[in-house]
Amino acid sequence: MRIKIIRLIIFLLLFIVAVDLIYIQVIKGPIYYKQSVNNRIRVIPLEAPRGIIKDRNGVVLADNRLSFNVAIIPQDIKKRDELFDFLSEVLKEDKTRILRRFWQKKIAPFAPVVVAEDVEKKKAMILEENKFRFPGLYIQESFKRHYPFKQNISHVLGYVGKINSSEIERLKDYGYTRQSIIGKSGIEEYYDKYLKGDEGGLQIEVNNKGQQMQLLSLREPVKGEDIVLTIDYRMQEQAFKALGEKKGSIIIMDRQTGEILAMVSKPSFDPNVFTDSKLNNMRSRLFTDPDSPLLNRAIQGLYPPGSVFKLILSVAGLATKKITEYSTFVCPGFYRLGSRRFRCSHTHGQQNLFEGISHSCNVYFYNVGLELGPDLINKYARLFGLGSLTFIDLPAEEKGLIPSRMQRKIKSNRGWYKGDTLNYSIGQGDILITPIQIVRMVATIARKGNEVQPHLIDSIGSQRMVKLSAVKNVRLKEEIFDVVQTGMRLAVTDSSGTARLLNRNGLVIAGKTGTAQSSPSKPHHAWFVGYNKQGQTKVAFCIFLEHGGSSYNAVVIAKDLFQKLKDENVF
Repeated sequence: MRIKIIRLIIFLLLFIVAVDLIYIQVIKGPIYYKQSVNNRIRVIPLEAPRGIIKDRNGVVLADNRLSFNVAIIPQDIKKRDELFDFLSEVLKEDKTRILRRFWQKKIAPFAPVVVAEDVEKKKAMILEENKFRFPGLYIQESFKRHYPFKQNISHVLGYVGKINSSEIERLKDYGYTRQSIIGKSGIEEYYDKYLKGDEGGLQIEVNNKGQQMQLLSLREPVKGEDIVLTIDYRMQEQAFKALGEKKGSIIIMDRQTGEILAMVSKPSFDPNVFTDSKLNNMRSRLFTDPDSPLLNRAIQGLYPPGSVFKLILSVAGLATKKITEYSTFVCPGFYRLGSRRFRCSHTHGQQNLFEGISHSCNVYFYNVGLELGPDLINKYARLFGLGSLTFIDLPAEEKGLIPSRMQRKIKSNRGWYKGDTLNYSIGQGDILITPIQIVRMVATIARKGNEVQPHLIDSIGSQRMVKLSAVKNVRLKEEIFDVVQTGMRLAVTDSSGTARLLNRNGLVIAGKTGTAQSSPSKPHHAWFVGYNKQGQTKVAFCIFLEHGGSSYNAVVIAKDLFQKLKDENVF
Protein backbone atom coordinates (compact mmCIF):
# COMPACT_ATOMS: atom_id res chain seq x y z
CA MET A 1 0.00 0.00 0.00
CA ARG A 2 2.77 2.36 0.93
CA ILE A 3 4.61 1.54 -2.31
CA LYS A 4 1.49 2.39 -4.31
CA ILE A 5 1.14 5.73 -2.54
CA ILE A 6 4.82 6.54 -3.16
CA ARG A 7 4.46 5.55 -6.81
CA LEU A 8 1.36 7.73 -7.10
CA ILE A 9 3.17 10.72 -5.58
CA ILE A 10 6.17 10.22 -7.90
CA PHE A 11 3.83 9.88 -10.87
CA LEU A 12 2.00 13.11 -9.89
CA LEU A 13 5.28 14.97 -9.47
CA LEU A 14 6.54 13.76 -12.84
CA PHE A 15 3.21 14.71 -14.37
CA ILE A 16 3.45 18.22 -12.88
CA VAL A 17 7.02 18.55 -14.18
CA ALA A 18 5.93 17.37 -17.64
CA VAL A 19 2.99 19.81 -17.69
CA ASP A 20 5.24 22.63 -16.55
CA LEU A 21 7.77 21.82 -19.27
CA ILE A 22 5.03 21.76 -21.87
CA TYR A 23 3.71 25.08 -20.55
CA ILE A 24 7.15 26.67 -20.58
CA GLN A 25 8.32 25.30 -23.93
CA VAL A 26 5.10 25.12 -25.94
CA ILE A 27 2.72 27.69 -24.54
CA LYS A 28 5.17 30.28 -23.18
CA GLY A 29 7.97 29.33 -25.56
CA PRO A 30 7.43 32.14 -28.10
CA ILE A 31 7.36 34.74 -25.31
CA TYR A 32 10.59 33.52 -23.72
CA TYR A 33 12.18 33.21 -27.14
CA LYS A 34 11.29 36.81 -27.86
CA GLN A 35 12.76 37.86 -24.53
CA SER A 36 15.96 35.94 -25.25
CA VAL A 37 16.16 37.65 -28.62
CA ASN A 38 15.64 40.99 -26.94
CA ASN A 39 18.43 40.16 -24.54
CA ARG A 40 20.89 39.79 -27.40
CA ILE A 41 19.48 42.31 -29.91
CA ARG A 42 19.79 46.06 -29.51
CA VAL A 43 18.03 48.73 -31.56
CA ILE A 44 20.07 51.90 -31.75
CA PRO A 45 18.24 54.90 -33.23
CA LEU A 46 20.01 56.95 -35.89
CA GLU A 47 18.98 60.59 -35.94
CA ALA A 48 18.18 62.20 -39.28
CA PRO A 49 19.65 65.65 -39.99
CA ARG A 50 17.17 68.45 -40.61
CA GLY A 51 16.97 70.08 -44.01
CA ILE A 52 19.18 73.11 -44.62
CA ILE A 53 17.58 76.56 -44.94
CA LYS A 54 19.06 78.95 -47.51
CA ASP A 55 18.35 82.44 -48.79
CA ARG A 56 17.37 83.15 -52.40
CA ASN A 57 21.06 83.35 -53.42
CA GLY A 58 22.14 80.10 -51.77
CA VAL A 59 23.49 81.59 -48.54
CA VAL A 60 23.08 79.02 -45.75
CA LEU A 61 20.91 80.42 -42.95
CA ALA A 62 20.39 77.25 -40.89
CA ASP A 63 22.65 74.19 -40.98
CA ASN A 64 23.53 71.12 -38.89
CA ARG A 65 26.68 70.29 -36.95
CA LEU A 66 27.77 66.86 -35.76
CA SER A 67 27.26 66.29 -32.06
CA PHE A 68 27.92 63.42 -29.61
CA ASN A 69 25.54 62.15 -26.91
CA VAL A 70 26.36 59.73 -24.10
CA ALA A 71 23.75 56.97 -23.72
CA ILE A 72 23.33 53.98 -21.39
CA ILE A 73 21.24 50.82 -21.81
CA PRO A 74 19.99 50.17 -18.23
CA GLN A 75 19.85 46.36 -18.32
CA ASP A 76 23.45 46.08 -19.49
CA ILE A 77 24.96 48.00 -16.59
CA LYS A 78 27.31 45.73 -14.62
CA LYS A 79 29.18 48.09 -12.30
CA ARG A 80 26.88 51.04 -11.81
CA ASP A 81 28.91 53.01 -9.28
CA GLU A 82 32.12 52.52 -11.21
CA LEU A 83 30.39 53.56 -14.47
CA PHE A 84 28.90 56.76 -13.08
CA ASP A 85 32.15 57.66 -11.31
CA PHE A 86 33.91 57.30 -14.65
CA LEU A 87 31.30 59.44 -16.43
CA SER A 88 31.56 62.11 -13.75
CA GLU A 89 35.34 62.21 -14.12
CA VAL A 90 35.35 62.45 -17.92
CA LEU A 91 32.38 64.81 -18.31
CA LYS A 92 33.51 67.02 -15.40
CA GLU A 93 30.02 66.90 -13.96
CA ASP A 94 28.65 65.96 -10.55
CA LYS A 95 27.83 62.23 -10.33
CA THR A 96 24.54 62.91 -8.54
CA ARG A 97 23.28 65.07 -11.41
CA ILE A 98 24.14 62.40 -13.98
CA LEU A 99 22.37 59.74 -11.90
CA ARG A 100 19.31 61.93 -11.44
CA ARG A 101 19.15 62.49 -15.18
CA PHE A 102 19.45 58.74 -15.77
CA TRP A 103 16.54 57.84 -13.47
CA GLN A 104 14.33 60.67 -14.81
CA LYS A 105 14.77 59.58 -18.43
CA LYS A 106 14.70 55.81 -17.98
CA ILE A 107 11.55 54.33 -19.51
CA ALA A 108 12.48 50.65 -20.19
CA PRO A 109 15.41 48.26 -19.51
CA PHE A 110 16.26 47.99 -23.22
CA ALA A 111 15.73 51.68 -24.15
CA PRO A 112 18.90 53.79 -24.35
CA VAL A 113 18.97 56.65 -21.83
CA VAL A 114 20.84 59.79 -22.90
CA VAL A 115 22.67 61.11 -19.82
CA ALA A 116 24.78 63.80 -21.56
CA GLU A 117 24.18 65.71 -24.77
CA ASP A 118 26.52 67.56 -27.10
CA VAL A 119 29.73 66.49 -25.37
CA GLU A 120 33.08 67.62 -26.74
CA LYS A 121 34.67 65.39 -29.36
CA LYS A 122 37.72 64.75 -27.15
CA LYS A 123 35.53 63.53 -24.27
CA ALA A 124 33.44 61.42 -26.64
CA MET A 125 36.60 59.67 -27.88
CA ILE A 126 37.72 58.88 -24.32
CA LEU A 127 34.33 57.35 -23.54
CA GLU A 128 34.32 55.38 -26.80
CA GLU A 129 37.74 53.95 -26.02
CA ASN A 130 36.49 52.69 -22.63
CA LYS A 131 33.26 51.07 -23.82
CA PHE A 132 34.75 47.61 -23.37
CA ARG A 133 35.02 48.27 -19.63
CA PHE A 134 31.40 49.32 -19.23
CA PRO A 135 28.74 47.22 -20.98
CA GLY A 136 25.69 49.34 -21.83
CA LEU A 137 27.69 52.52 -22.45
CA TYR A 138 27.75 53.85 -25.99
CA ILE A 139 28.32 57.12 -27.84
CA GLN A 140 25.48 58.27 -30.05
CA GLU A 141 26.08 60.55 -33.04
CA SER A 142 23.57 63.35 -33.26
CA PHE A 143 23.00 66.59 -35.12
CA LYS A 144 22.59 70.02 -33.60
CA ARG A 145 20.99 72.93 -35.44
CA HIS A 146 23.42 75.73 -36.17
CA TYR A 147 22.51 79.29 -37.14
CA PRO A 148 25.61 81.05 -38.55
CA PHE A 149 24.09 84.55 -38.53
CA LYS A 150 22.75 84.32 -34.98
CA GLN A 151 20.46 87.27 -34.21
CA ASN A 152 20.31 88.75 -37.70
CA ILE A 153 17.47 86.58 -38.96
CA SER A 154 16.26 84.72 -35.88
CA HIS A 155 12.59 85.72 -36.01
CA VAL A 156 12.25 84.48 -39.57
CA LEU A 157 14.03 81.18 -38.96
CA GLY A 158 12.78 80.51 -35.42
CA TYR A 159 14.44 77.79 -33.36
CA VAL A 160 14.16 74.06 -32.57
CA GLY A 161 13.85 72.04 -29.38
CA LYS A 162 12.93 68.66 -27.92
CA ILE A 163 9.30 67.71 -28.43
CA ASN A 164 7.15 68.08 -25.29
CA SER A 165 4.30 65.92 -24.03
CA SER A 166 1.48 67.99 -25.56
CA GLU A 167 3.25 68.11 -28.92
CA ILE A 168 3.90 64.36 -28.98
CA GLU A 169 0.23 63.72 -28.25
CA ARG A 170 -0.73 65.92 -31.20
CA LEU A 171 1.96 64.70 -33.62
CA LYS A 172 2.54 61.03 -32.75
CA ASP A 173 0.58 59.89 -35.82
CA TYR A 174 2.94 61.82 -38.10
CA GLY A 175 6.15 59.97 -37.34
CA TYR A 176 7.26 61.96 -34.30
CA THR A 177 8.71 60.21 -31.25
CA ARG A 178 9.60 61.28 -27.73
CA GLN A 179 13.15 61.90 -28.90
CA SER A 180 12.16 64.11 -31.85
CA ILE A 181 13.57 67.59 -32.32
CA ILE A 182 10.93 69.90 -33.78
CA GLY A 183 10.57 73.52 -34.84
CA LYS A 184 9.27 75.76 -32.09
CA SER A 185 8.80 79.02 -34.01
CA GLY A 186 9.41 80.71 -37.36
CA ILE A 187 10.16 78.78 -40.54
CA GLU A 188 11.47 75.90 -38.41
CA GLU A 189 7.97 75.39 -37.02
CA TYR A 190 5.87 76.30 -40.07
CA TYR A 191 7.73 73.93 -42.42
CA ASP A 192 8.77 71.38 -39.81
CA LYS A 193 7.16 68.43 -41.62
CA TYR A 194 9.48 69.07 -44.58
CA LEU A 195 12.60 70.00 -42.64
CA LYS A 196 12.49 67.03 -40.28
CA GLY A 197 14.03 63.87 -41.66
CA ASP A 198 12.99 60.25 -41.18
CA GLU A 199 14.89 58.59 -38.36
CA GLY A 200 16.81 55.38 -39.04
CA GLY A 201 18.22 52.68 -36.79
CA LEU A 202 20.69 49.85 -36.27
CA GLN A 203 19.77 46.34 -35.15
CA ILE A 204 22.84 44.73 -33.60
CA GLU A 205 23.50 41.47 -31.79
CA VAL A 206 25.44 41.71 -28.53
CA ASN A 207 27.00 39.16 -26.20
CA ASN A 208 26.40 38.82 -22.46
CA LYS A 209 28.84 41.70 -21.87
CA GLY A 210 26.88 44.03 -24.09
CA GLN A 211 29.58 44.03 -26.75
CA GLN A 212 28.55 44.15 -30.38
CA MET A 213 28.83 40.80 -32.16
CA GLN A 214 27.29 41.55 -35.54
CA LEU A 215 25.10 43.99 -37.44
CA LEU A 216 21.71 42.44 -38.14
CA SER A 217 20.03 45.24 -40.09
CA LEU A 218 20.36 48.90 -40.92
CA ARG A 219 17.81 51.51 -41.87
CA GLU A 220 19.55 54.62 -43.08
CA PRO A 221 18.15 57.91 -41.77
CA VAL A 222 16.71 60.19 -44.45
CA LYS A 223 17.73 63.84 -44.31
CA GLY A 224 14.97 66.43 -44.28
CA GLU A 225 14.15 68.54 -47.32
CA ASP A 226 16.27 71.62 -47.92
CA ILE A 227 14.32 74.87 -48.10
CA VAL A 228 15.08 78.05 -50.04
CA LEU A 229 13.54 81.28 -48.75
CA THR A 230 12.70 84.48 -50.61
CA ILE A 231 14.95 86.38 -48.18
CA ASP A 232 17.92 88.24 -49.67
CA TYR A 233 20.46 88.06 -46.88
CA ARG A 234 22.25 91.17 -48.15
CA MET A 235 19.07 93.18 -47.53
CA GLN A 236 18.41 91.34 -44.27
CA GLU A 237 21.84 92.17 -42.88
CA GLN A 238 21.65 95.85 -43.83
CA ALA A 239 18.14 96.14 -42.35
CA PHE A 240 19.34 94.51 -39.12
CA LYS A 241 22.24 96.97 -38.90
CA ALA A 242 20.03 99.94 -39.78
CA LEU A 243 17.67 99.27 -36.87
CA GLY A 244 20.64 99.33 -34.48
CA GLU A 245 19.66 99.08 -30.82
CA LYS A 246 16.15 100.38 -31.39
CA LYS A 247 13.04 98.31 -30.81
CA GLY A 248 10.86 97.74 -33.83
CA SER A 249 10.70 96.11 -37.21
CA ILE A 250 11.77 96.54 -40.82
CA ILE A 251 10.07 94.68 -43.66
CA ILE A 252 11.01 94.86 -47.34
CA MET A 253 8.72 93.00 -49.76
CA ASP A 254 8.81 92.53 -53.51
CA ARG A 255 5.49 94.17 -54.29
CA GLN A 256 5.13 92.35 -57.63
CA THR A 257 5.26 88.86 -56.11
CA GLY A 258 4.75 89.24 -52.36
CA GLU A 259 8.20 87.75 -51.69
CA ILE A 260 9.64 88.93 -48.37
CA LEU A 261 13.19 90.10 -49.06
CA ALA A 262 13.99 91.20 -45.51
CA MET A 263 12.18 90.93 -42.18
CA VAL A 264 13.84 92.20 -39.02
CA SER A 265 12.44 92.39 -35.51
CA LYS A 266 14.25 93.84 -32.50
CA PRO A 267 15.12 93.09 -29.77
CA SER A 268 16.34 89.87 -31.30
CA PHE A 269 17.79 86.61 -29.95
CA ASP A 270 20.39 84.02 -30.86
CA PRO A 271 18.57 80.76 -31.80
CA ASN A 272 21.77 78.81 -31.06
CA VAL A 273 20.87 79.30 -27.39
CA PHE A 274 18.26 76.55 -27.81
CA THR A 275 20.67 74.00 -29.31
CA ASP A 276 24.09 74.75 -27.82
CA SER A 277 24.47 73.25 -24.34
CA LYS A 278 27.13 75.84 -23.49
CA LEU A 279 24.48 78.57 -23.84
CA ASN A 280 21.76 76.90 -21.76
CA ASN A 281 21.96 79.47 -18.98
CA MET A 282 20.84 82.17 -21.42
CA ARG A 283 17.68 80.34 -22.42
CA SER A 284 15.45 81.15 -19.46
CA ARG A 285 16.39 84.82 -19.68
CA LEU A 286 14.79 85.05 -23.13
CA PHE A 287 11.41 83.99 -21.76
CA THR A 288 11.51 86.40 -18.81
CA ASP A 289 13.07 89.42 -20.56
CA PRO A 290 10.59 92.35 -20.29
CA ASP A 291 11.65 93.52 -23.77
CA SER A 292 10.18 90.32 -25.27
CA PRO A 293 13.02 89.38 -27.64
CA LEU A 294 11.15 86.25 -28.78
CA LEU A 295 8.24 88.35 -30.09
CA ASN A 296 8.30 88.80 -33.86
CA ARG A 297 7.13 92.40 -33.97
CA ALA A 298 6.73 92.24 -37.76
CA ILE A 299 3.75 89.86 -37.55
CA GLN A 300 2.84 89.71 -33.84
CA GLY A 301 3.32 93.28 -32.64
CA LEU A 302 0.02 95.21 -32.46
CA TYR A 303 0.27 98.99 -32.72
CA PRO A 304 -1.81 102.02 -33.68
CA PRO A 305 -0.80 103.06 -37.23
CA GLY A 306 -0.98 106.79 -36.61
CA SER A 307 -0.83 108.96 -39.73
CA VAL A 308 -0.03 106.00 -41.99
CA PHE A 309 -3.77 105.31 -41.72
CA LYS A 310 -4.46 108.55 -43.59
CA LEU A 311 -3.80 106.66 -46.82
CA ILE A 312 -6.98 104.68 -46.15
CA LEU A 313 -8.92 107.89 -45.50
CA SER A 314 -7.62 109.29 -48.78
CA VAL A 315 -8.75 106.28 -50.80
CA ALA A 316 -12.11 106.12 -49.01
CA GLY A 317 -12.79 109.83 -49.47
CA LEU A 318 -12.06 109.69 -53.22
CA ALA A 319 -13.90 106.40 -53.76
CA THR A 320 -17.09 107.64 -52.07
CA LYS A 321 -16.74 111.09 -53.69
CA LYS A 322 -16.88 112.76 -50.30
CA ILE A 323 -13.82 114.69 -51.49
CA THR A 324 -11.77 115.22 -54.63
CA GLU A 325 -8.04 115.74 -54.79
CA TYR A 326 -8.70 119.49 -54.85
CA SER A 327 -11.09 119.61 -51.90
CA THR A 328 -9.58 121.97 -49.33
CA PHE A 329 -9.82 122.42 -45.59
CA VAL A 330 -8.13 125.10 -43.51
CA CYS A 331 -5.71 123.99 -40.79
CA PRO A 332 -5.27 126.52 -37.98
CA GLY A 333 -3.17 124.00 -36.04
CA PHE A 334 -6.13 122.29 -34.35
CA TYR A 335 -9.71 121.11 -34.82
CA ARG A 336 -12.22 122.31 -32.24
CA LEU A 337 -14.93 119.92 -31.07
CA GLY A 338 -16.97 121.58 -28.35
CA SER A 339 -14.50 122.62 -25.67
CA ARG A 340 -11.83 120.17 -26.85
CA ARG A 341 -9.01 120.82 -29.27
CA PHE A 342 -7.68 118.04 -31.47
CA ARG A 343 -4.20 119.12 -32.40
CA CYS A 344 -2.20 119.09 -35.60
CA SER A 345 1.61 119.03 -35.79
CA HIS A 346 1.73 122.46 -37.50
CA THR A 347 -0.46 125.31 -38.67
CA HIS A 348 -0.71 124.33 -42.32
CA GLY A 349 -3.33 126.79 -43.54
CA GLN A 350 -5.41 125.81 -46.56
CA GLN A 351 -4.69 122.26 -47.72
CA ASN A 352 -5.85 120.06 -50.59
CA LEU A 353 -5.53 116.28 -50.57
CA PHE A 354 -2.03 116.23 -52.11
CA GLU A 355 -0.82 118.60 -49.42
CA GLY A 356 -2.76 116.82 -46.71
CA ILE A 357 -0.87 113.61 -47.49
CA SER A 358 2.55 115.15 -48.05
CA HIS A 359 2.34 117.37 -44.94
CA SER A 360 0.44 114.73 -42.92
CA CYS A 361 -2.07 117.34 -41.82
CA ASN A 362 -4.30 116.04 -39.03
CA VAL A 363 -6.92 118.74 -39.48
CA TYR A 364 -7.41 117.82 -43.15
CA PHE A 365 -8.11 114.21 -42.24
CA TYR A 366 -10.26 115.10 -39.24
CA ASN A 367 -12.59 116.72 -41.77
CA VAL A 368 -12.35 113.79 -44.19
CA GLY A 369 -13.10 111.37 -41.37
CA LEU A 370 -16.20 113.26 -40.29
CA GLU A 371 -17.40 113.30 -43.90
CA LEU A 372 -16.96 109.53 -44.12
CA GLY A 373 -18.09 108.43 -40.66
CA PRO A 374 -16.79 105.38 -38.78
CA ASP A 375 -18.67 102.77 -40.84
CA LEU A 376 -17.08 103.76 -44.14
CA ILE A 377 -13.65 104.10 -42.53
CA ASN A 378 -14.02 100.57 -41.18
CA LYS A 379 -15.18 99.28 -44.57
CA TYR A 380 -12.18 100.64 -46.49
CA ALA A 381 -9.67 99.67 -43.84
CA ARG A 382 -10.90 96.10 -44.09
CA LEU A 383 -10.95 96.30 -47.88
CA PHE A 384 -7.18 96.81 -47.72
CA GLY A 385 -6.66 93.91 -45.32
CA LEU A 386 -6.13 95.83 -42.09
CA GLY A 387 -7.29 93.92 -39.03
CA SER A 388 -7.03 90.62 -40.98
CA LEU A 389 -4.36 87.95 -41.16
CA THR A 390 -2.07 88.13 -44.17
CA PHE A 391 -1.54 84.35 -43.91
CA ILE A 392 2.18 84.76 -44.30
CA ASP A 393 3.96 81.41 -43.85
CA LEU A 394 4.98 82.01 -40.24
CA PRO A 395 3.18 80.75 -37.11
CA ALA A 396 1.33 82.85 -34.54
CA GLU A 397 0.51 85.86 -36.73
CA GLU A 398 -1.80 88.38 -35.02
CA LYS A 399 -4.71 89.98 -36.86
CA GLY A 400 -5.15 93.18 -34.87
CA LEU A 401 -8.31 95.25 -34.58
CA ILE A 402 -10.22 97.63 -36.83
CA PRO A 403 -12.91 99.10 -34.55
CA SER A 404 -16.54 99.59 -35.43
CA ARG A 405 -19.58 101.05 -33.72
CA MET A 406 -21.33 97.67 -33.58
CA GLN A 407 -18.29 95.95 -32.10
CA ARG A 408 -17.94 98.54 -29.38
CA LYS A 409 -21.62 98.28 -28.54
CA ILE A 410 -21.48 94.49 -28.24
CA LYS A 411 -18.20 94.26 -26.33
CA SER A 412 -18.42 97.18 -23.93
CA ASN A 413 -21.93 98.60 -24.38
CA ARG A 414 -20.46 102.01 -25.18
CA GLY A 415 -21.58 104.45 -27.81
CA TRP A 416 -19.54 106.02 -30.60
CA TYR A 417 -18.91 109.76 -30.56
CA LYS A 418 -17.48 112.41 -32.89
CA GLY A 419 -14.28 112.49 -30.89
CA ASP A 420 -13.85 108.76 -31.57
CA THR A 421 -14.18 109.42 -35.30
CA LEU A 422 -11.56 112.17 -35.12
CA ASN A 423 -9.08 109.82 -33.43
CA TYR A 424 -9.99 107.04 -35.85
CA SER A 425 -9.28 109.35 -38.81
CA ILE A 426 -5.60 109.69 -37.87
CA GLY A 427 -5.02 106.07 -36.89
CA GLN A 428 -5.50 106.44 -33.14
CA GLY A 429 -8.04 105.14 -30.64
CA ASP A 430 -8.82 101.42 -30.56
CA ILE A 431 -7.21 100.57 -33.89
CA LEU A 432 -4.32 98.06 -33.82
CA ILE A 433 -2.45 96.60 -36.78
CA THR A 434 0.79 94.74 -37.53
CA PRO A 435 3.68 95.97 -39.70
CA ILE A 436 3.12 93.12 -42.19
CA GLN A 437 -0.46 94.33 -42.76
CA ILE A 438 0.83 97.83 -43.49
CA VAL A 439 3.33 96.47 -46.04
CA ARG A 440 0.53 94.60 -47.80
CA MET A 441 -1.61 97.75 -47.79
CA VAL A 442 1.19 99.88 -49.28
CA ALA A 443 1.89 97.27 -51.96
CA THR A 444 -1.81 97.27 -52.90
CA ILE A 445 -1.78 101.05 -53.29
CA ALA A 446 1.43 100.90 -55.36
CA ARG A 447 -0.15 98.17 -57.56
CA LYS A 448 -3.34 100.20 -57.99
CA GLY A 449 -5.59 97.78 -56.20
CA ASN A 450 -3.93 94.41 -56.87
CA GLU A 451 -3.19 92.79 -53.54
CA VAL A 452 -0.38 90.24 -53.21
CA GLN A 453 0.21 87.40 -50.75
CA PRO A 454 3.23 88.01 -48.49
CA HIS A 455 5.32 84.84 -48.29
CA LEU A 456 8.78 83.54 -47.43
CA ILE A 457 9.03 80.21 -49.23
CA ASP A 458 10.76 79.91 -52.60
CA SER A 459 11.29 76.16 -52.92
CA ILE A 460 11.16 72.92 -50.93
CA GLY A 461 13.67 70.33 -52.06
CA SER A 462 13.64 70.35 -55.84
CA GLN A 463 10.07 71.63 -55.98
CA ARG A 464 9.76 75.31 -56.78
CA MET A 465 6.72 76.92 -55.23
CA VAL A 466 4.18 78.49 -57.53
CA LYS A 467 4.87 82.21 -57.78
CA LEU A 468 2.02 84.02 -56.11
CA SER A 469 0.65 87.03 -57.95
CA ALA A 470 -2.43 89.09 -57.14
CA VAL A 471 -4.73 87.29 -54.72
CA LYS A 472 -7.42 89.96 -54.66
CA ASN A 473 -8.31 93.07 -56.58
CA VAL A 474 -9.55 96.11 -54.72
CA ARG A 475 -11.98 97.21 -57.38
CA LEU A 476 -11.50 100.96 -57.40
CA LYS A 477 -10.72 103.35 -60.23
CA GLU A 478 -7.02 103.65 -61.09
CA GLU A 479 -7.32 107.44 -60.89
CA ILE A 480 -7.88 107.14 -57.14
CA PHE A 481 -4.55 105.36 -56.71
CA ASP A 482 -2.84 107.88 -58.99
CA VAL A 483 -3.88 110.69 -56.63
CA VAL A 484 -2.74 108.87 -53.48
CA GLN A 485 0.56 107.88 -55.11
CA THR A 486 1.18 111.51 -56.08
CA GLY A 487 0.59 112.62 -52.50
CA MET A 488 3.04 109.96 -51.23
CA ARG A 489 5.66 111.05 -53.75
CA LEU A 490 5.19 114.69 -52.69
CA ALA A 491 5.89 113.67 -49.10
CA VAL A 492 9.45 113.07 -50.35
CA THR A 493 9.88 115.69 -53.10
CA ASP A 494 8.02 118.67 -51.63
CA SER A 495 10.26 121.08 -49.74
CA SER A 496 7.95 120.79 -46.73
CA GLY A 497 7.08 117.11 -47.14
CA THR A 498 7.42 114.99 -44.04
CA ALA A 499 9.92 112.63 -45.75
CA ARG A 500 11.89 115.25 -47.70
CA LEU A 501 15.12 113.90 -46.19
CA LEU A 502 14.93 111.11 -48.79
CA ASN A 503 14.87 113.44 -51.79
CA ARG A 504 18.55 112.99 -52.64
CA ASN A 505 21.22 110.69 -54.01
CA GLY A 506 19.07 109.25 -56.77
CA LEU A 507 16.56 107.56 -54.45
CA VAL A 508 13.10 107.64 -56.04
CA ILE A 509 10.71 106.79 -53.23
CA ALA A 510 7.08 107.50 -52.38
CA GLY A 511 6.10 107.21 -48.77
CA LYS A 512 4.01 108.16 -45.78
CA THR A 513 5.18 109.02 -42.29
CA GLY A 514 3.29 108.31 -39.10
CA THR A 515 3.71 109.20 -35.45
CA ALA A 516 1.37 107.20 -33.24
CA GLN A 517 0.63 107.90 -29.60
CA SER A 518 1.06 104.89 -27.33
CA SER A 519 0.75 105.84 -23.66
CA PRO A 520 1.24 109.08 -21.72
CA SER A 521 4.36 107.78 -19.98
CA LYS A 522 6.17 106.50 -23.08
CA PRO A 523 7.44 108.04 -26.33
CA HIS A 524 5.32 107.75 -29.48
CA HIS A 525 5.73 105.03 -32.10
CA ALA A 526 7.42 106.06 -35.34
CA TRP A 527 6.41 104.80 -38.80
CA PHE A 528 7.68 105.29 -42.32
CA VAL A 529 6.14 103.20 -45.09
CA GLY A 530 6.26 103.35 -48.85
CA TYR A 531 7.63 101.94 -52.08
CA ASN A 532 10.35 102.69 -54.61
CA LYS A 533 9.48 104.18 -58.00
CA GLN A 534 12.72 103.02 -59.64
CA GLY A 535 15.24 100.30 -58.94
CA GLN A 536 16.24 96.73 -59.72
CA THR A 537 13.40 95.32 -57.62
CA LYS A 538 10.05 96.97 -57.07
CA VAL A 539 9.50 96.84 -53.32
CA ALA A 540 7.11 97.97 -50.64
CA PHE A 541 8.57 98.59 -47.21
CA CYS A 542 7.75 99.38 -43.62
CA ILE A 543 10.08 100.85 -41.01
CA PHE A 544 8.58 100.84 -37.54
CA LEU A 545 10.19 102.05 -34.31
CA GLU A 546 8.47 100.98 -31.10
CA HIS A 547 8.45 104.05 -28.83
CA GLY A 548 10.85 105.56 -31.35
CA GLY A 549 9.57 109.13 -31.02
CA SER A 550 8.99 111.25 -34.12
CA SER A 551 8.48 109.64 -37.54
CA TYR A 552 11.54 111.65 -38.59
CA ASN A 553 13.64 108.98 -36.83
CA ALA A 554 12.15 106.29 -39.07
CA VAL A 555 12.86 108.41 -42.16
CA VAL A 556 16.51 108.77 -41.10
CA ILE A 557 16.82 104.99 -40.88
CA ALA A 558 15.17 104.62 -44.30
CA LYS A 559 17.61 107.10 -45.88
CA ASP A 560 20.69 105.31 -44.56
CA LEU A 561 19.32 101.83 -45.32
CA PHE A 562 18.23 102.49 -48.90
CA GLN A 563 21.39 104.39 -49.71
CA LYS A 564 23.50 101.41 -48.62
CA LEU A 565 21.32 98.99 -50.55
CA LYS A 566 21.60 101.22 -53.63
CA ASP A 567 25.38 101.42 -53.27
CA GLU A 568 25.53 97.60 -53.13
CA ASN A 569 23.30 97.27 -56.20
CA VAL A 570 20.58 95.35 -54.38
CA PHE A 571 17.94 98.10 -54.43
